[in-house]
Amino acid sequence: MARADNADTPSKPPLHSIAAALRRAREAAGLSLTELARRAGVAKSTLSQLEAGRGNPSLETLWALCTALGLPFSRLLSPPRARVQVIRAGQGAAVASSQAAYRATLLSACPPGARRDLYRIEAEPGTPRISDPHSPGVVEHVLLASGRALVGPCDGPVELQAGDFVTYPADQPHIFEALDPATRALLASDHI
Repeated sequence: MARADNADTPSKPPLHSIAAALRRAREAAGLSLTELARRAGVAKSTLSQLEAGRGNPSLETLWALCTALGLPFSRLLSPPRARVQVIRAGQGAAVASSQAAYRATLLSACPPGARRDLYRIEAEPGTPRISDPHSPGVVEHVLLASGRALVGPCDGPVELQAGDFVTYPADQPHIFEALDPATRALLASDHI
């Protein structure tokens, strides 16, 4: 089977995506740089640098800006995605806290109006689990906790190792095949 691999996501904040999202949200709200900086409690120069795609924003700074804009935090980190997305262990759009040894890595933002079901998967090598298509628009997200598995659309599954993450459309035939004993995963299913 062909194996898709879209692991180009860096392990640092996607500054250009953050810059574009901040600028769009600020302009849509009709706010000047000065007014948004005041509402968020950040320096105008910091905001200006962020909108220019420069600097190293902390989690707290970005959160304050999102709060002032009424914007979900995930919108800053979630660029348009391919239909199949893989985030390898140690990769992804991560933002570090300036107050603690803490990094938040966005794996998937829940779309508005969606229902999400979470499942713990326990699988062993042998016969793969091939699922029939779910309802239109259903998307599944899998975070592999241990082992190795082949996961995703039947026509292009991805081999995952512990710590890897994949998102794929589940409204087409899809597979979960354990390749190692004691393979464990977290599966989230979004029903839109």
